[in-house]
Amino acid sequence: MNQITIIGAGFAALSAARKLRQLDASVGITLIAPKAELVFLPSLIWIPSGLRQAKDLRIPLDNFLRDYRIDFFAGEATGLENGGRTVLTSNGIVANDGLIIASGGRFIKKLPGIEHAILPCEGIAAAEQIRERVAALEQGNIALGFSGNPNEPTAMRGGPIFEFLFGLDTQLRREGRREKIGLTFFNPMPNPGNRLGERAVKRLMAEMDKRGINKQLGHKLVGFEADKVKIEGGEFAADLIIFMPGLTGNLWFDQTSLPRSPGGLLKADAQCRVEGFAATYVVGDSGSFPGPDWMPKQAHMADLQGEAAAANLLTELAGGNPQQTFKVELVCIVDSLDAGMLVRRTPDSDLALPPLGLMHHAKSAFEKWYLRKYR
Repeated sequence: MNQITIIGAGFAALSAARKLRQLDASVGITLIAPKAELVFLPSLIWIPSGLRQAKDLRIPLDNFLRDYRIDFFAGEATGLENGGRTVLTSNGIVANDGLIIASGGRFIKKLPGIEHAILPCEGIAAAEQIRERVAALEQGNIALGFSGNPNEPTAMRGGPIFEFLFGLDTQLRREGRREKIGLTFFNPMPNPGNRLGERAVKRLMAEMDKRGINKQLGHKLVGFEADKVKIEGGEFAADLIIFMPGLTGNLWFDQTSLPRSPGGLLKADAQCRVEGFAATYVVGDSGSFPGPDWMPKQAHMADLQGEAAAANLLTELAGGNPQQTFKVELVCIVDSLDAGMLVRRTPDSDLALPPLGLMHHAKSAFEKWYLRKYR
């Protein structure tokens, strides 16, 4: 019986595990992660308003692991040996016949003063900190922005910043505080969000204008201070800074001979295979994949890659030639607490609908549907 190890417990890892078990009832599966839980990151945007609490987004995986007959190994990956057949962890070693790396990405924290910014997608604690800081702010300015990895166009995640931006605007208006608290969106690119498609960019910029949100675009970021954002040629006040930097590879990758992309991610082919390593695959934010420069780092993409990698790994272990690729598709709802803008992009088309109340409810319904399989 083949033994497959998956590093991670996020969207890509769990989708790969589910697909492995669906395709092979006998294969052994071991999941390595610090905790046996899934944090539903897409709904962090609802924590500042109180629409979600931490307990709503932290999903214990005990039932899922039992139902899918998956062994759990508590620890953090620290390296590999034997061409990937041995995973070194903070709690011992785990041997495998096949490996799927789904340990996520790491935010680039090189900007001077970045400790003054809250990075919302770092997890529940960061979103709760935003909630507390906003609640305590009587007047001033909140600055929200994102940047990318200059060596890896796809290694960025800007969508949640738009949602925090519009969500805070709605929240502050509901609380009767919006006229005392300004909102500023900043980005080093003149057309931020262009990875969502040209139509989406126009709608996002128009929505900011409609809501009276200030924009600081096209200026290189220099750094942060406790009360300001510093850009090339100037600065602006900020009593709270919410910032999403670009992504790069995990630190433990440096302790391996795994091939790296210019941006520090693991180099993979269209089948999610790590170049030069047998029976070793990478999915989600950990990997650099062939495809358009707008290919997203989002849960939906991670799910598609996880399923493709699982099928291909089983084919390889059976002596076959892996052929399955993953669909390149960006799908999201940019939420604003009371409405949502549906955005979809494929290599052949792009769609961006105006904000609709129905889409907010659809996003909430999707969360419940998605988490049912893990609760």
